[in-house]
Amino acid sequence: MTDLTLMTFASDPATVLPSLALLSHRVRVLPMDAASLVKMPENTILFLDARDDLATAKTLCRLIHASGLSTPIVLILTEGGFTVVNSQWGIADVVVATASPAEVEGRLRLVSERGNAPVNAASGSGEQGVQNEDGLIRSGDLVVDTNGYTASLHGHPIDLAYKEFELLKYLVQHPGRVFTRAQLLQEVWGYDYYGGTRTVDVHIRRLRAKLGGEYEHLIGTVRNVGYRFDPPEEDEHEAAAKDAAHGESGES
Repeated sequence: MTDLTLMTFASDPATVLPSLALLSHRVRVLPMDAASLVKMPENTILFLDARDDLATAKTLCRLIHASGLSTPIVLILTEGGFTVVNSQWGIADVVVATASPAEVEGRLRLVSERGNAPVNAASGSGEQGVQNEDGLIRSGDLVVDTNGYTASLHGHPIDLAYKEFELLKYLVQHPGRVFTRAQLLQEVWGYDYYGGTRTVDVHIRRLRAKLGGEYEHLIGTVRNVGYRFDPPEEDEHEAAAKDAAHGESGES
């Protein structure tokens, strides 16, 4: 028997994932809000009802990881929800609300065996000067630890507020891609945030200030569009060494 927690807004929890009622597991039902996180037991698997409110579900996923909780998260979705969810949510698995008892039981078994390993997590990316390994995103001397929610330059930690870190992480994860202020507001602050896009500008300024004069250019401004992360160019000596190596290999 596995200890399960179901977070939902539904007035009748039995309608969220009907198959759960047919399995022999303890299911604790909690409201779908941040206050419920402190009520979860340490060893539980969390089923998060994301059928009708993907924004709140995404916010809760972020809060869980920011709090250092290792609770495996299984999202309950409609089929339409699959177009939005990706590995950046940090979830262990997904299940559609109409899944059979056998499927739910099988997914529970797999989640229990592998812990909270995110679905389809990227293990390594060399895209545009960015390397992503085991939750560490490296771009030159900048290292962003998506698991520990810390960032450092030259090995020295950068003192970032939560949203500053989230903004930096999102930009670094998409090097060279331009985002409008509205897109960043939606992705970093969430669909339920009602502040204006001016908030993005303020956080960008703070981020640049904390990166310092030598690295503030990593967050570029695209006039009349928005912002993007520009990975540092190769060190001149490295580039010269590579050019020399290519020249020698081309000699006959």
